[in-house]
Amino acid sequence: MKQYKYKINGAQYDVTIDSIAGNIAKVEVNGIPFEVEMQGSSLVEEALPVQVADEASVTATPAQAAPKAETPAPAAAAGPGTGAPVKAPLPGVVTKVPVTVGQTVKKGETVLVLEAMKMENNITAEADGTITGICVAAGDSVMEGTTLLTIG
Repeated sequence: MKQYKYKINGAQYDVTIDSIAGNIAKVEVNGIPFEVEMQGSSLVEEALPVQVADEASVTATPAQAAPKAETPAPAAAAGPGTGAPVKAPLPGVVTKVPVTVGQTVKKGETVLVLEAMKMENNITAEADGTITGICVAAGDSVMEGTTLLTIG
């Protein structure tokens, strides 16, 4: 297992390469597991660099660039709670979390605002309930399927 830290357009990414079998690499990016199919690569686990980079800067092309947040990231989020997870429908940057843990919400109420491709997307509660956990904060970059918060 190899661990790396990358900063792309100001967003921090913690990457762990768990294993490589043939052209399939099992990796985790910010705690989210992925199976990556490598095309045209002969990379093997033994050939990975040994040293972990503390603040490696990566220059990404605009097509690969992570969206930038307009506001600085506040302190870490509260974490997951019990109940139904509200997941990111697309990759983007969290711009607002207008709810708090313990707050009661109604179906259709905006619980988070996610910016993707310079458009703000309101993420709404899928059911009535109470916010039991918040997993992200304003300024966080998230991938599609990331649990944003939970409603119990």
